[in-house]
Amino acid sequence: MADDFSQSLTPPVSPFAADSLCELTPAQPPCFSCSETKDDPTGALSTEGYASRGSLKRLVLQLDPAPAEYETDTVEIFGFPWVTETALIESTKWVLRIYKYHPQCLSVQAGNLHYEAEQLRQQCISFLQFVKVSLHRYVDPPSTLGACPSHPYEELEAQFPSALLEELFGITLLIGRLKDLPANVQSALTIQNQGKIFPPSWHLLHLHFDIHWSVLEILHLLGHKMQGQVVYAHQFVNLTGENLTDASLFEEHLCNLLCDLTGLAIGKYSKVRPTETLSSHPYLCSCTKELWVLLMHLLEYRSKVLHTQSFWSYMNLLLGSLVSGKPAAEQFSGLPTNCKDPLGFTWWLVTHLAMLGQYSQNGMIQNEKHLDSNWAFAEVLLKLTCNPKVTEEHLRMHVHCCLSLCLLWGPSTSAVSTLWEYYSKNLSASFTVPWLGISGLVTLCKTPLALLSQARGCCSLSPLYSPEHTQLYCSANSFHIFLRVLALCLAQDGAGGVPQRQIKGRIYSKFSSRKMQELSETGLNNFLLLFLVVAHQVELEDVASRASELLGLLPSNCLPGHRTLVWRGHLSLIFLDVGAQASWLASSFNETAKEFYNKTTEVSRKLALWGPLGSYLDGVSEVFETSTSLSLSEEKLLNEGFNWLLPACRQSELNSALGFLQIVLAQLRRVHQRSVQSAPTLAWAPTTSNVVKERHLAVAAALWAHFFPFLRSIGLSQTPPAQLADAAAGFTLLALDLPSSAPQDLQPNPVQSIMQCFGWDDMIHPVLVTRYLSHLLQNSELVSSLSSAGAALGSAHGSSVRAWFRCVLQQHLCKNPDGCDSRTARAVEEHLCELTRLVLRLPEVDSLLQRAGLKPPASRLEPASALEMFIKAVGCVYSGLQALSERSAMVTRALNYIGDILKYIKPLLVSKNQEGLQLAYRAVGCIVKHWSPLLATSKAQQLLFRIVDGLLLPNHLTQQDKALKESLPLYLQGLSVASSVCQSQGTHLKQQLRSVTSRYLDHFLPASPSMGVIANHPVLLSACEARSTTQGAALRRTILEVLCESFLRFKGYAPTPRLAPVLMFLLELLRRNSDSDPVLLTLPLPSLLRCVMLINEPQVKKMSIDAVQLVVERCAAASREGPCEQMITENEGAYDRQIYSVLETVAVLDSSVVQALIPDLSLSLRNTEHKRGLGKNIALRNAYKKLLSLLGERGQAELDTLEMD
Repeated sequence: MADDFSQSLTPPVSPFAADSLCELTPAQPPCFSCSETKDDPTGALSTEGYASRGSLKRLVLQLDPAPAEYETDTVEIFGFPWVTETALIESTKWVLRIYKYHPQCLSVQAGNLHYEAEQLRQQCISFLQFVKVSLHRYVDPPSTLGACPSHPYEELEAQFPSALLEELFGITLLIGRLKDLPANVQSALTIQNQGKIFPPSWHLLHLHFDIHWSVLEILHLLGHKMQGQVVYAHQFVNLTGENLTDASLFEEHLCNLLCDLTGLAIGKYSKVRPTETLSSHPYLCSCTKELWVLLMHLLEYRSKVLHTQSFWSYMNLLLGSLVSGKPAAEQFSGLPTNCKDPLGFTWWLVTHLAMLGQYSQNGMIQNEKHLDSNWAFAEVLLKLTCNPKVTEEHLRMHVHCCLSLCLLWGPSTSAVSTLWEYYSKNLSASFTVPWLGISGLVTLCKTPLALLSQARGCCSLSPLYSPEHTQLYCSANSFHIFLRVLALCLAQDGAGGVPQRQIKGRIYSKFSSRKMQELSETGLNNFLLLFLVVAHQVELEDVASRASELLGLLPSNCLPGHRTLVWRGHLSLIFLDVGAQASWLASSFNETAKEFYNKTTEVSRKLALWGPLGSYLDGVSEVFETSTSLSLSEEKLLNEGFNWLLPACRQSELNSALGFLQIVLAQLRRVHQRSVQSAPTLAWAPTTSNVVKERHLAVAAALWAHFFPFLRSIGLSQTPPAQLADAAAGFTLLALDLPSSAPQDLQPNPVQSIMQCFGWDDMIHPVLVTRYLSHLLQNSELVSSLSSAGAALGSAHGSSVRAWFRCVLQQHLCKNPDGCDSRTARAVEEHLCELTRLVLRLPEVDSLLQRAGLKPPASRLEPASALEMFIKAVGCVYSGLQALSERSAMVTRALNYIGDILKYIKPLLVSKNQEGLQLAYRAVGCIVKHWSPLLATSKAQQLLFRIVDGLLLPNHLTQQDKALKESLPLYLQGLSVASSVCQSQGTHLKQQLRSVTSRYLDHFLPASPSMGVIANHPVLLSACEARSTTQGAALRRTILEVLCESFLRFKGYAPTPRLAPVLMFLLELLRRNSDSDPVLLTLPLPSLLRCVMLINEPQVKKMSIDAVQLVVERCAAASREGPCEQMITENEGAYDRQIYSVLETVAVLDSSVVQALIPDLSLSLRNTEHKRGLGKNIALRNAYKKLLSLLGERGQAELDTLEMD
């Protein structure tokens, strides 16, 4: 049972060990293994392999293959004990024949368990290792020629090299070539399992690798031991008559191995797509990769030491026959002839083998080059590649491989020359691969920066193994890959080197006037890319000058597409700090802009011209955006051509131009501010700082001269482009930063002058004002400058408030006729909300709100609500002022805030937009109410009169009913206060108030009594108060006076029209207020008593009685002081009985009122009887007695007196 367990490998002591320390198991010899390696192109080789274990390095350094092994006297080989030192020499044939048996056993027992196969393989590998060790340790160099062996063992030693050579030859014949392995064994190369368990076929295949390599190792060791003496296989020569030496066997075995490895790669290449050229390698597993590395290092070593052929010499001979289509050399027999693309395969294999040259003898990737370059063969391949029959699909792959070789071996001037010879003839080709789809289509760079970025991308190469380089086939065409090769070659030595001059000369020599004119747009784009790459790598000025000369060969009337590309190229050169390009480009742009402006230019031509013009805008904007100092000749790009271009632009084109202008303005300000901030650090160089500022002033002057006049001319447009506000704001901030740069007509305060043009002028469209001021008022520096300049210029903040005020009132003018939001209306609404927030934060406005005790809510405040709050704040502040000078100044400020408000709302009065009307009437109503004391002053009276005449007493009321009805209470309340405090025009204002009250009492009064309508009558609402105030009482007095004079005055004894609604209004007015002033309550009582006396309609009579009851209950004195006496006097002799009936009603409410009238009533009765002349009027006396019976003791006393008559 114990025999089934091996000793544990756990260090330092196994529990199964004897008392003494256990003996360590000898280390396994190196072998080919891919069980743990990953498919990583830069990863280390297998840790169990010949390179990682140091076997390769020991081989080339002529060291012991296994210095720690085979140190005992005996060694067990294939189960038999042998004397270590003499086993191989004394029993060469016997030992090797036993060895030959084991691979046969492994191939026969392919169905056995994997561990049996692994054990057989380990025995074979161990034996091969023993052969190498014995050869290194125990075989001595050959003795002197002619010396006879003195001992039988010495004779065996002398025969050993020949015997070993024959046995090695027999082994190579026995195992055969890799290509001849059965299919089931070769299929083991494709096993992807990365575990520990493999089938016997896998072990057999890798044993073949071990044997093939070990044979080469042993032959190399044998040659080294023989010190250059040729070893012949004597027995083989005697039997066959053919020579067999150690060198010939090494050569034959090596060539067969290279041929078989190449054949395996050909098989894999059949499944490789062009896009996978670098990501898919020619190794079926990492063991074949290691075998290639081993062969490379061994052959390179032998080439340098033994002066044999190098690795590339063998491969060139092998692959040369493949690409030429000629039969292979005799030593490379058996090379497959079914390669689908011999040239492409050769590029692919050479590239990947060159990559293996980075592996060191230890199996690690190192940056140093371990394998010499093979440019001679690569240039032969390039000449085959540059064949017109080679399509872009293959050309791109070949040039991609060439670029990889440049990264590995260093660039080759000859290779660049070969490629340029091809591309110079095909510069206008599209270089597309149809099956790649969109990524394979040719695309022209849309902007100069994109063109320059593409050129820089060609000059900034990605690392060899990076995804960017690996996938370059999909992202770049063959010409762009060639440019990378060119850039790499130009960068290999210093400026002005011989290779650089040679390449530049060859490039320049290919372009003539005819060649330039034959270039298509694609060709011209490729031309520009070519020269940008060259300019980036070598003398900039020289290349740029040459490019300009060649571009100048194009005709002046070239196609717009060509002109676009030419300008794009010049702008790209400007990015590379070539100021001389600006003058030529500016002149060309000016001429094109004139043609674009010309009225005779056809529309189609203008559309075509916009291509290069738009490209110019994009390119110049990129020039400014990427400049860090604007200290070159950028102002030349902002020339008089814009004076022609801007007026000729359509809306979409103008938007592009204004967008360009914003970019330039923003960049100029950004760069200037940065230079100002860094000025203290440049105190040691004031001249530099002054020069930079002069350049900035030059750019600013160009902007003021060629852009600002146009902006000012379209500022009054009723359909201004939205970006006009942004550009105008940019100029305003530019004037803030560089005030001296502004034109003379804007001095001495350019910021305020520009704001007057685009923000404060009443003629500017609200969409422009809201967007413009929203940009500026968020700039704290500008707001501060306005505050400091306010005293000299009037209130700049006040002007901003007035502009905001106007925009709030006119915001609804931007809506569609049907009232729905338009795009402009939505823009105004959005910017107006932001402007509202900023206006409320202005120091002047914020101070008013704080003094009034008002605080804007933290959440978003609607503009209309903010406007009301601001109006209220101004009114509160004015009411709190005591000094006359302060009140006068406040009136001036307030009038400045609202400007010509009636002019602002005039368009709304004729529009059909009810929202706008309501907002206008309510805003003005708030002003009239909250500013009533202010409007009553001599400065503001005229505005108040205009408001009354224009809004309240117009000739016709059409669409304003709803708006006026909602806001009329504000007007009546304000007019009432104003009329009471006005000193000079108080009487006129009171008359105006009565007129307004009378007009709208009648206008909104229903034809028949309706409580719903009466309850919401605006005049009634204006007079209602929760708590009675003097101002409210004054307004109610005016309303009652108007009511009595115009609506309750009987014509003779006939009632007035709509008496019932009037009485309902009066009753509701009395009910909603708690007035007890006799003077106030006396006003309606005569009319009410007359209604009770004369009107018999139940509803009217009831409302009249209810009203009388309210008056009597609140103040009896009101009824005692004349109304009843007046009624008695006016109706004496005509309505005596009705008088008694009315007084009965009053007596029920308050008998004291009627008691006071007893003398008058008795006198009236006697006068009536006297006038009749018929004595006592019994009926009349009975009615009077009935009244007296209700009056208590005084009534009874008067009854007694009547009885005595």
